[in-house]
Amino acid sequence: MLLTDQELADFDKDGYLLFPSKFSSEEAALLKHESDNVYAMDRKEVWRESSGVARTAFAAHRYNESFKRLGAHPRLIEPVEQVLGGPVYMHQYKVNAKAAFDGEVWQWHQDYGTWKRDDEMPEPRAMNIAVFLDDVTAANGPLLFIPGSHKSGVVKAGHDLATTSYPLWTLSRDKVTELAEQGGCVAPTGPAGSMLIFSSLLVHASPPNISPFGRTIVYLSLCHVDNHIRAFNREEWIAHREFNPIQALGDDCLMELIAKQKQAAE
Repeated sequence: MLLTDQELADFDKDGYLLFPSKFSSEEAALLKHESDNVYAMDRKEVWRESSGVARTAFAAHRYNESFKRLGAHPRLIEPVEQVLGGPVYMHQYKVNAKAAFDGEVWQWHQDYGTWKRDDEMPEPRAMNIAVFLDDVTAANGPLLFIPGSHKSGVVKAGHDLATTSYPLWTLSRDKVTELAEQGGCVAPTGPAGSMLIFSSLLVHASPPNISPFGRTIVYLSLCHVDNHIRAFNREEWIAHREFNPIQALGDDCLMELIAKQKQAAE
């Protein structure tokens, strides 16, 4: 899957693109089922909220076949290679939950801010591409973006070690207000299977989920192979150290797995 000239122009302007229903309902249902299996695991890669519900599962492509295939899916890999101008490796892989009633906040931040400060990634030649595994609505803790904020470069941030279970380099309220007065604030929503691509410099957050509806989103953080991290301060399963280019699978790689599962169940 390659982006059109208009999509590339929109991405350059706003810092993100949303593709509703890019994955089928069957593909989304498979991944949603597997996310529940992953969250039930007692593994160090699965981080939890203070309430005990899952917050995020790192590196699920290492221990789950469905997420392994998603991590090499051409609908995700090809547009990122196009934008970054060459082969990419997996810097980080997260399956993020916002559990019904108990999903906590992700503070205002830039992903590259963390990758630069903690991992010594040389340049912002990296980005995120995500798949909604549930319907994401205005009610269940959607992502919040400040369009155009990626053009501000790396913004000054403080290291928040207390607000949630996961440390972030977060922006001040004054800076977020300043950026939002320029670009506004949007919440991309869509049905399960929707795909979202956004710059590693885009300022974003997500509110707590106090609704009775959970939402799960898978994030691939992909980096150009020449731009790999230079410091290994974080666990390898958080900031990966394998810099080989991802070789995309066939577009039907998830449907093949669904067919195999159906055949085995008969």
